[in-house]
Amino acid sequence: MGVDKISRRCFSLVAGVTLLGQTAQAQPVWRLASGYGVDNFHTVNLNQFAGEVNTAASGALTLEIHPNNSLMKLSEIRAAVQEGKVQAGESIMSALAADIPMAGADSVPFVVRSYADAKRMWRFQRPLLEAHFAKRGLRLLYAVPWPPQGLFSTKPISQVSDFEGTHMRTYNATTKTIAKLLNAQSMDVPSSELTQALADGRVDNMITSAVTGVDNKVWTHVKYFYPINAWVPKNVVYANEKALGELAAPLRDAVLKASVAAETRGWTRSEAVAAASVEVLRQNGVKIELISPSVGAQLKRMGERFSIDWIRQVGAEANSLFIPYYGPGA
Repeated sequence: MGVDKISRRCFSLVAGVTLLGQTAQAQPVWRLASGYGVDNFHTVNLNQFAGEVNTAASGALTLEIHPNNSLMKLSEIRAAVQEGKVQAGESIMSALAADIPMAGADSVPFVVRSYADAKRMWRFQRPLLEAHFAKRGLRLLYAVPWPPQGLFSTKPISQVSDFEGTHMRTYNATTKTIAKLLNAQSMDVPSSELTQALADGRVDNMITSAVTGVDNKVWTHVKYFYPINAWVPKNVVYANEKALGELAAPLRDAVLKASVAAETRGWTRSEAVAAASVEVLRQNGVKIELISPSVGAQLKRMGERFSIDWIRQVGAEANSLFIPYYGPGA
């Protein structure tokens, strides 16, 4: 064998060994997909969560946050995490309800009316959801609520008939059903397109949080906000179970520990943002008014109907949630 051939062979062996060494030393990078804007308090919390994981990992793991549908659309995130296309994601819980009905519990109208209610609901809902996530190869990391859902309107609402013929912005099955019951036309508009929909005059009213109103500067078109506290929906952050299991134990523990901190911090921040957002609306000319007793009574009856329908849809598992939620000492 000539010298040149020996040299080339030795070079190939050395290069191969070097490449294997680099692969063995390569550190995992986790991508977490979210559909919410960079300034949204959920995203701010996600970034802090990632920072805590990355600090604890000391370079052995990098968690990257990809907000604002930059990695994939909000509606595609759950499937992408389940299939292992990305390691983690964030979804509004009600968007998972078509596949996991229990995920829609916090969006049954007029059942959860306050943060105290939401915490009690989550205490009983979480273990049920964890079981459903596990069946799909997912690990539930943490959940953080949106502020209570209020009613925005371009015109004053004094009676239920004021909704007839209007265009109501919807974003899930619950809001679509509400629009139908109020004889309003459903307009399916995601949060990212809300500003344009208002500018185009495609939306007359909507049930959403004060935070969403501020994020979209709705005061340019919307003049009334009624804090009806219709429900307190949550965003849930989750990971691919296989990806989590492949992490070394200290890294896995770092992710789980940071998740606990993110949930605690997120609930506190949500309450603070809720109060601040209502004040921002007021300062920008939106009238903050109480809903009339007659409309309130109609909405309460609507909530009772939703509860019965939801229990029928979910079946026996619904009792595993609602019986302890409404039970004594809950």
